[in-house]
Amino acid sequence: MVRYGGMNRMNAVAEGESPDPAHTASRDWMRVGLWLVIATLAYNIIEAVVAIWSGAEAHSIALLGFGLDSVIETLAAGVLLWRLAVEARGADRETVERTEHRMHQFVGVTFLLLALYVTGQAGWTMWVQQAPDESIVGIVLAIASLVIMPLVSWGKLRAAREIGSTALRAEAKETLACSYLSFALLLGLVANSTIGWWWADPVAALLMVPWLVKEGREGMRGEVCCD
Repeated sequence: MVRYGGMNRMNAVAEGESPDPAHTASRDWMRVGLWLVIATLAYNIIEAVVAIWSGAEAHSIALLGFGLDSVIETLAAGVLLWRLAVEARGADRETVERTEHRMHQFVGVTFLLLALYVTGQAGWTMWVQQAPDESIVGIVLAIASLVIMPLVSWGKLRAAREIGSTALRAEAKETLACSYLSFALLLGLVANSTIGWWWADPVAALLMVPWLVKEGREGMRGEVCCD
């Protein structure tokens, strides 16, 4: 889940302020960071559509869970961009933070509901021994995410270090952590496809549950920063 804090510098970019010439490099890194957040948001949308579609086609609970997680991550990233836009327009800070807190709680609830769904569906799949179909599209998507997300995270961490943004650093760590989901998904899909371990798919889905619960609890607490 995206966290927030230390937005002032990034807001300056959104407002189009002209910093001191000595801060030109910092200003450029702010723009890089903002564009990386936007790129991540766009990729998550594509990732969600492909994962949910291919998951439904292959009856893969791991792919469906991965896709639904991407939907929620997209909502959370949208909150970050929304806050930047609202604050850039000079909205009352108390109003922004109150609305943001409610949105955090909503996203937290969706994570917890998704965790319940994945747990129940994975358990049922293992109980009835329903083997999912092979999904080449899903495997390609998992590999792409496993390659792209760490690179994007590295760029965000570099930008965060250059501009001193705790918000961007936290978001970068979240992007890197999402690589874990891609890895778990890839293992499950490949095991099912190559050696017929049908149970690897629901097990891969269950490996996502601790992450979903963690994100849900943090959202319910309305956490807005990360050390």
